Amino acid sequence: MAAAAGKPQDGDEPTPGVVFVPECEVEAEVKIKNSVFIGTVGHTPTTEDARAFISKLKERYPDASHWCYAFAIGHGASVIHGMSDDGEPSGTAGKPILQVVGGSGLGDVCVVVTRFYGGTKLGTGGLVKAYTEGAKVALELVTFKEKVALEDFMFSVSYDTYQKCRMAVEKHGGAITSEDFVEDVTLEVSINENFADQLKAELSDITKGAVEFV
Repeated sequence: MAAAAGKPQDGDEPTPGVVFVPECEVEAEVKIKNSVFIGTVGHTPTTEDARAFISKLKERYPDASHWCYAFAIGHGASVIHGMSDDGEPSGTAGKPILQVVGGSGLGDVCVVVTRFYGGTKLGTGGLVKAYTEGAKVALELVTFKEKVALEDFMFSVSYDTYQKCRMAVEKHGGAITSEDFVEDVTLEVSINENFADQLKAELSDITKGAVEFV
């Protein structure tokens, strides 16, 4: 589902087990005391994607003075954060960008604020405001979409209960990504994280507690 541009609003809460992510790359520019700050937002599902996105911006603007960034990969308690001041005074660029990212309501997102120095020093307070603004103006243009937050796990069951367990996975909307038939049957499952506990409880009921979660 695509939504309006900008930060997800209170009325735009995703369905359980779903997070908002950027739909596409966007870019915006602000000019402060002759320095130009270009904020670019990208959808980066992994840290490798975030690093590649940052490298792409450095190649796009090779003559820039700084490429400061922050990213948030994942969702909930499993978010991986990263940030860099890229030569600006400590705490004046990466941290304020990360604060804007954190308040955006988005996951799997990287924001790079590229600075072209205009000859006038802004001071630490001025830099914080400038990088905050650079991130904000870009994030305000973002359209977002919903992404299902998945949980992957493996479990082993006997052949006697295999078919019932398989049906339980399908009933809860899960996908079986692999099966291994040896002494027991080991299945690997990917499921909306909001339904994972329900599925595990049903598997325990079906097997009378004999299921082994790997």
